[in-house]
Amino acid sequence: MKTRLCWMLTALAVGSIVAACGTSEPPREIPEGIPPGAGTPVPAIDFNAPGRTADLLLEWAEPQSDAVNISAPALAAYGHAAAIMADTSPDCGIAWTTLAGIGFIESRHGTYQGSTVAADGTVSPQIRGIPLDGGPGVAEIPDTDGGLLDGDAVHDRAMGPMQFIPETWRKWGVDANGDATPNPDNLDDAALTAARYLCARGGDLRTAEGWERALMAYNQSGAYLRDVRDAAAAYSVGTRA
Repeated sequence: MKTRLCWMLTALAVGSIVAACGTSEPPREIPEGIPPGAGTPVPAIDFNAPGRTADLLLEWAEPQSDAVNISAPALAAYGHAAAIMADTSPDCGIAWTTLAGIGFIESRHGTYQGSTVAADGTVSPQIRGIPLDGGPGVAEIPDTDGGLLDGDAVHDRAMGPMQFIPETWRKWGVDANGDATPNPDNLDDAALTAARYLCARGGDLRTAEGWERALMAYNQSGAYLRDVRDAAAAYSVGTRA
């Protein structure tokens, strides 16, 4: 990837592109290759403490939130998931930057079409994908949940900031914000669920082979893999995707 002279943010809600060139500091070189860098190290936390333990990472998230253009609650959710996996599945090595790269592509970190991330990680209004009805370029997945999770009793739809389909969520969904309810519309829950899924599918995500295998299991598209890589690599050096 070439040195970035300015950042570009796709404004999904209006289908326009906003560009702004920085003048206060020299551009940062975005590293090539996979896996993307791990970014700012996540401090150790007691994720078995009561309540939303991702809050323990706000002091880590807030100083870098503006630079990477990710809200502090969302950034804390990504770091929280990576910290839990580092403790429970140390052989995986998933980094918060990879989760953030996915979150950027899937929902602009829970902000797609005006949604916001609350202090507890919950995204509202809920983000739902198009019906998976087999149309051009779309998989056909008949309803699997009676519309209970995705609001569509005819076809499944991808749900939440990390865009899980109901069948995958029922198998992998996990509570991470301490309310005892796995919720695809909560970024804490969705980020940890994504991390668990990626680690199970990819193995060692510190290797190029493992990282690519994990991302292709998440979305079988080479273009998607490259987009996630580019975003994650930008976050790894503390700049915007």
